[in-house]
Amino acid sequence: MKRFNDRRTLVSAALAGTALAVSASRAYAQAQAWPARPIRLVVPFATGGGSDFIGRFMAQRLGQSLGQPVVVENRPGAGSTLGIEMVVKSPPDGYTFGLIASSYTVTPSLYRLRFDPVTDITPVLQFSQGPMVVVVPKSLPVKSFTDLIALARARPGELNYASAGQGSITHLACAHFAELAGLRMTHVPYKGTGPALTDTMSGQTQLFFSSTATALPHVQSGALRALAITTRERLAALASIPTIAESGVPAYDVPLWHGMIGPAGVPEAVVARLVAESRRTLSLRETADQLAQDGVAPAPDGTPDAFRERIRNEVAQWRGVIARAGIKLE
Repeated sequence: MKRFNDRRTLVSAALAGTALAVSASRAYAQAQAWPARPIRLVVPFATGGGSDFIGRFMAQRLGQSLGQPVVVENRPGAGSTLGIEMVVKSPPDGYTFGLIASSYTVTPSLYRLRFDPVTDITPVLQFSQGPMVVVVPKSLPVKSFTDLIALARARPGELNYASAGQGSITHLACAHFAELAGLRMTHVPYKGTGPALTDTMSGQTQLFFSSTATALPHVQSGALRALAITTRERLAALASIPTIAESGVPAYDVPLWHGMIGPAGVPEAVVARLVAESRRTLSLRETADQLAQDGVAPAPDGTPDAFRERIRNEVAQWRGVIARAGIKLE
């Protein structure tokens, strides 16, 4: 009886090994066959902005390396949640992905989502990263970021800071700074970056946390003064401008970033291929030069797991900031 049982065990093990080999072979074959048709990249923002630029840039390069077009589909609305929901609820077959920005980690605290932003996705890779730059009108009597902090402390509630809208990343970046520095300032929301910059240049608002690409021409012309950047590392284009962390608020670090996600359950072989091709594109000098036009750089070499962890941590961070500041959409 023992010999019979041993023989059955050996047969079972052999069959299991064969099944694993067949499964691995099938997965490899699927990876080799993918993509067999065009891939859709949903960009949940309007055409013409920085997110649209990065989405189209990466879509073109990935399409060339994958041998199938990566077609950009703009689906703006509800703080980008409409387009992302479309992605999350798509079949996880490797043919629908979405471009997300750092604002993705803000929306769970401001919108009633019908999906979980951490567990209902397949993270692929973070593409880009860059700072915001803190700008003030040339008429404001400050020469440095430490001067700005001192002025805000001396005049609590009197300094107005602009944002691109209630609950926008530019709003939360400044609210987070004010909280860490123990300052009280007045928020003035605008409908977009353009009018916020215009009123900051005129002196109607006293500071603005702007995307670098948008603010840099006005800094170079002298219409605005750049006092600090929001990441821990300085920006090459503004090498003389210190970081907020260097200027008295050591815990501060708020980057702008973009990356790609898919619905939960995208095959691992597909994700691995996308990661490999994305890394190849991001390693090119041409890519760095193109992204620099939008004030960002290729993200440090990462992984899908690291990207998911960034999303998880930032969702928790902004949830706390929003709750403590009592921020709500109006």
